Amino acid sequence: MLRWAAALAMMTATVAPVQAQRPEVLVSAAASLADVMANVARTYEMRTGTRVVVNTGASNTLARQITAGAAVDLFISADAAQMDTVRDDMVANTRVDLLTNQLAVAVPSDRPRTLRSVRELTDPAFRRVAIGDPAAVPAGVYAKEYLERLGVWSKLAGRIVPSASVRVALAAVENGAADAAIVYRTDITTAPRASLAFVIPVVDGPRIVYPAAIIRSGRNRDGAARLLAWLRGNEAAGIFRTAGFIPLGH
Repeated sequence: MLRWAAALAMMTATVAPVQAQRPEVLVSAAASLADVMANVARTYEMRTGTRVVVNTGASNTLARQITAGAAVDLFISADAAQMDTVRDDMVANTRVDLLTNQLAVAVPSDRPRTLRSVRELTDPAFRRVAIGDPAAVPAGVYAKEYLERLGVWSKLAGRIVPSASVRVALAAVENGAADAAIVYRTDITTAPRASLAFVIPVVDGPRIVYPAAIIRSGRNRDGAARLLAWLRGNEAAGIFRTAGFIPLGH
């Protein structure tokens, strides 16, 4: 009995360090990527055995964390501006444009309607329109740019509800705090209490780009490089397309 216990203790001591050293890649990704990156992480771990830990949030918040020294292996931003913010923190020559998306208008699912144009948001029925904070959040920057191009930003500015992230803007529609929101089309597909009212055509809307880059402060640079290569491949492209994103370079 004592021999068996001693053998078991040796086995435990041998196995535990192996488990502790399991490869892991930490990814900071834009809030709009939360659902698809969860799927990506599961698939990649199944294929390679490497665990992918995904931290999602507003791109500007993630960028600040990185410049403050957060040990992030891979950063996927919702726009070029926030990736520019971490230029000095990224591994040289690893930045790539990974995905694109479309803006769309969401309305509460208990008040569904179809719009023919975003200009219809100037109707008095839309008392509050949520967007990402146009001073910092990529989706809000894109939305303001588009509204200015249409010539309706000045008419809507007093009704705008600036939000901490694109997901917070969508939540405002779902919980009744806003009558509409301008978010990414991909966000609306996963929102049970919001309906799609209008999709801005790619040719009319702002150029939306999700760049990705390996971060120098990360602890698994090689793992991040392998993951980024896989994200640019055909299998990941299929996952992104299913979620409504448009892979670039395919």
